[in-house]
Amino acid sequence: QVQLVESGGGLVQAGGSLELSCAASGSIFRPNIMGWYRQAPGMQRELVASITSYGSTYGSANYADSVKGRFTISRDNAKNAVYLQMNSLKPEDTAVYYCNYLPVVGPTKGNNYWGQGTQVTVSS
Repeated sequence: QVQLVESGGGLVQAGGSLELSCAASGSIFRPNIMGWYRQAPGMQRELVASITSYGSTYGSANYADSVKGRFTISRDNAKNAVYLQMNSLKPEDTAVYYCNYLPVVGPTKGNNYWGQGTQVTVSS
C-alpha cells in the first residue's frame, strides 16, 4: 500500500506563488518517478512536471511546456517527498493538482498511485 498526502494548495492572485508538497508513505520502491498532474473542470488530467529518483543530478525533471520557466519540481528521497514551486501563476493554472508516484521496479512496477488532490485557484 502507498499513501500520498498533498498540501499547499490555495487561492492566490495572478503573478503570485505557491508551493505544493507531497509525502509518500508505505511500500516505496526506488528507482521511481514522482510528479504532479492537474485537472481543470471539464478537462483531462495532464502532466505538469515529473522527476526521477535517479540521474546525473539529484533527479531528472520533465515539465509541460505551459509551465516551463515558472514551475520547479524537486524531491527529497530521504523523506519520499516531492515539491512543486509555482511562480508567476496565471488564471489558467487553476485546477486540482494531484501528486503521483510511479515505481519502475519491484512488484508494483508500472502502477500509478495518486494523492487526493489539492485545489489551486489563481484569480485575475
